[in-house]
Amino acid sequence: MHQIGEYLLLKEKEESPLGTLFLAEHQILKRKAALKRLGLSLDPASKEVLQKKIPSLASLEHPNVARLQNISFSENDCYVAYDWVTSGEEPCPNLTEYATRKELSEEQLLQIALQVASAVDKIHSLGLHHLSVKASNVLVNLTEEGPVAYLTDTGLAHLFPPGVFLLSLLEGAIKKMGPNANLSSFWESFYALAPEHKIGKSCAASDVYSFAVMLYKQLVGEYPQGCFPLPSKLSKGFQYQWDGFFASCLHPDPSCRPKLLVPEIEKILSDSSMSSPDFVKDAVLRLQINPGEIHRPQFDADPGAIFQTEQAIVRYHPQMQELTEIESIPMKMVIIPGGSFQRGSNRGARDESPRNIINISPFAIDIHPVTNEQFSRFLEALGAEKDGNNNDVIRLRESRIKKNGGKLHVESGYGKHPVVGVTWYGAAAYAKWVGKRLPTEAEWEIAACGGIEDAMYSTGADIERSQANFFSSDTTPVMSYPPNGYGLYDVAGNVYEWCSDWYDYNYYVTSIQEPNDPKGPAQGVYRVLRGGCWKSLKDDMRCSYRHRNNPGTMNGTYGFRCVADVVSS
Repeated sequence: MHQIGEYLLLKEKEESPLGTLFLAEHQILKRKAALKRLGLSLDPASKEVLQKKIPSLASLEHPNVARLQNISFSENDCYVAYDWVTSGEEPCPNLTEYATRKELSEEQLLQIALQVASAVDKIHSLGLHHLSVKASNVLVNLTEEGPVAYLTDTGLAHLFPPGVFLLSLLEGAIKKMGPNANLSSFWESFYALAPEHKIGKSCAASDVYSFAVMLYKQLVGEYPQGCFPLPSKLSKGFQYQWDGFFASCLHPDPSCRPKLLVPEIEKILSDSSMSSPDFVKDAVLRLQINPGEIHRPQFDADPGAIFQTEQAIVRYHPQMQELTEIESIPMKMVIIPGGSFQRGSNRGARDESPRNIINISPFAIDIHPVTNEQFSRFLEALGAEKDGNNNDVIRLRESRIKKNGGKLHVESGYGKHPVVGVTWYGAAAYAKWVGKRLPTEAEWEIAACGGIEDAMYSTGADIERSQANFFSSDTTPVMSYPPNGYGLYDVAGNVYEWCSDWYDYNYYVTSIQEPNDPKGPAQGVYRVLRGGCWKSLKDDMRCSYRHRNNPGTMNGTYGFRCVADVVSS
């Protein structure tokens, strides 16, 4: 027996325009595979493009898709291995062979079409294209529950550079030229190509076109060419309304074709005057009992037989739901004029010194910290408590936002309180969602001083508990205390506020030579927090006081506010 890589070739099955198909077996796993030898040599650039798509192709899992096992290259050949979809030596018949052996009803065709459509939609959801949807690539296995379809050769066309796919079909047809040549495989592949695919351009809409060509051929008996007749013009005996489906899916402009195939098949069923077939409707009560009759109960002769029969897996089709865009709750902002300012302190902690002059560009800042009701909107839009990098956004048990029955709600009376339990990642993600950003440490300090030169606190030289929420037992609603000179509320107390900067103990020393819009060190372990919180002591309320923690930390004292750049006219 001949061997290719890890596969032992058992039998040559057929030769197609794209290559030769073998029944093979993995030497170690003893798993059968459909191995296709393409006889194709790829240049380094094409291999690099393909290698980026292989992980997505390998991760494709769908009950109606023959799974990709392996792709390997040699000097002049490329080998692609897919799951062998039957346990025997012979493959399932393809759709054309199945229809020839068995008279295919419209209901069975729709059942097969629904399965293949689901597979194509899944492929498109991964950003891939099949590019070779045709009857010979759909294998059909007849089970007790009805025909089950498997889409094969997924991603095979990605191995061919633009234009080479059609060229390969033509070369295969030329080799078979002769008086008795059978060119059915060539014509099937040729007619399946969408108009844009024939000129070397392809997209997801090309699969929609090929899928419709396959169904039209099975339904009508010929391929749609040019200004093709719709099914209702050819026969009045069709049970279902096919015209709208073919008119949209076979549109010459790819942008006019539908994006998803499953809803289009379901539309054929819903537009029909017939009752829905068994595979798309719930079971109904078929036994009508007459009140005047007494029916004795019927028992199975062998109650245990149900456990001895093969059980078919019924595919779940999620209900299509219309997505609604969740809007943020607007926040008032004030503009802090740019200029030269003093930052830091020579009388505070060592990481606050030396006091130095910095130049800040104008910026706008929220008048108060982000509240629970504002952040809960963001969580609804996010649909999770982690960001795209799997970083925690918030810890609900540390916050006043709770989840019951899958729905978020804010504890009664806390809607206007600042959100707490938020990580730095959550604060940065919220700011991005509303089109803003987190303030730099320098921006926050300048805004907190409220325009008062040499301000110790946001209120001036001193601060009282009547002027800010500190050394208390809980957060208070925002704007409960007087604003500072810039009209900002709660810059001192209530919650610590995340800044965008990494923390560095000696940053004020090392950054003296870079006074323009300082943004903190390039990297670090901790992120900066400013402003003190509801349980802080008076010393933490100072405008120059620097606090820091790990960006993933979540507790009941950390919140934030956002800023935005101001472009001078």
